[in-house]
Amino acid sequence: MSFSPQGPLHITNTLTRSKQEFVPLAPPHVGLYVCGPTVYSDVHLGNVRSFLSFDILFRWLTALGYKVRYVRNITDVGHLTGDVDEGEDKIAKRARLEQLEPMEVVQKYTNGFHDVMRVFNILPPSIEPTATAHLIEQIAMVERILASGYAYTANGSVYFDVPKFAAEHPYGELSGRRVDELLANTRDTEGMEEKRSPLDFALWKRADHTHLMKWPSPWGEGFPGWHLECSAMSTKYLGLTFDIHGGGMDLKFPHHECEIAQSVAADGQVPVRYWMHGNMLTVNGRKMAKSEGNGFTPEELITGNHKLLERGYSPMTVRFFMLQCHYGSTLDFSNAALQAAEKGLERLMAALRGLEKLAPAAKPMPELDAQVQELEQRCVAAMNDDLNTPVLIAELFEGVRLINSARDGKAALSGPALERLRTFFAALVRDVLGLRDESVAMGDDKLLDGLVQEFIRQRAEARARRDFAAGDAIRDRLAEVGIILKDGKDGTTWERA
Repeated sequence: MSFSPQGPLHITNTLTRSKQEFVPLAPPHVGLYVCGPTVYSDVHLGNVRSFLSFDILFRWLTALGYKVRYVRNITDVGHLTGDVDEGEDKIAKRARLEQLEPMEVVQKYTNGFHDVMRVFNILPPSIEPTATAHLIEQIAMVERILASGYAYTANGSVYFDVPKFAAEHPYGELSGRRVDELLANTRDTEGMEEKRSPLDFALWKRADHTHLMKWPSPWGEGFPGWHLECSAMSTKYLGLTFDIHGGGMDLKFPHHECEIAQSVAADGQVPVRYWMHGNMLTVNGRKMAKSEGNGFTPEELITGNHKLLERGYSPMTVRFFMLQCHYGSTLDFSNAALQAAEKGLERLMAALRGLEKLAPAAKPMPELDAQVQELEQRCVAAMNDDLNTPVLIAELFEGVRLINSARDGKAALSGPALERLRTFFAALVRDVLGLRDESVAMGDDKLLDGLVQEFIRQRAEARARRDFAAGDAIRDRLAEVGIILKDGKDGTTWERA
């Protein structure tokens, strides 16, 4: 379903630090690039939240009728530890620990990443390029930066000259950093003697004989710098300037700041029109981190196999819980919050199941037609207000109240109003929020409904012959197995407890 816009879409642009109207460069086409995972370890919950945020953006842009080219990269090059140009190759380290070839490590954790994305119903991108498949493009970009005068070679490595670039361009604009402050806070690290400035970063790094992942280049055997791949691949698939670039807020500096500098130096154009960054996770008010002992994996969250979890929570419960917080706000995990989300999700899904069974009222209430239309408009307005999923969910629960009132015979919906409610409510829950009904395995709904309808028929027959004890026994037995019967003016309906 495509939604007719209720006013323009506004998103918070990190670059301008303000909420801006989104106007695509070439409507209806939209170019979206999101920094993907580095595949040397299992996916953590921070990854899940970040990719979920941009999954919602992708879904909503599509629902508005845009044709979105969504590019999300896989970092399968063995970059060095941390944000500096020294340290150990992360993929090579994992390869040695697990006694695998580096590309076996890459494949293993890429498969794991895709598995986690499927579990949480996060849609795949339009294109998922890998860094190792785009070395030619990365080397070509380094050559363009060298030709522009903003890079230099040193002992087989190539470095970006940050002070020279900053003297002529607004380096630090995205993250709010100033070059003089950065210089004041730098410290000497290994390999600094190759750099003209401690702020300079590697575009291409010379590899010694112990480095497992290395490739030939005009400057000798080596590997690309961390920041280079996103600039090269976004340019290849989305052009020199594209609409939206997303990622976690921890990537603003240095990664995204360096991306901007590289692209401007190589091609003379600011690469991105709207930058979007998602916020971090906390657990009981403290930052989620392995060092804190509160960093759990998606598998631990689902199984409950962690000391901080009272029990496991389903993937859709976790997804729904995350959507109850705006992508730009800090999200705090707790057992109480997850359990509340579990109950809220079941209420929402029960209403959706009930909505599918409602029939138009014989004597509809005309005023409800306007309420349904206004509800849809408020839902669309919430999403157009910087993807405000918490407000959208609150509006959907207004719809839940209306659905339950109609089911109980307290509200009478006309055929057109019911069809409108059924169409947009299901589209928002399933297609935009991406929530799946986990209560019954796929394909079992019709079978279960058929069985329950048979019990409803038997109960109706018992009540018709005034055998109320038999009718109550059927109702109570169904309740014991989690099926609740609801008697209304239009007959008996059922829902899961």
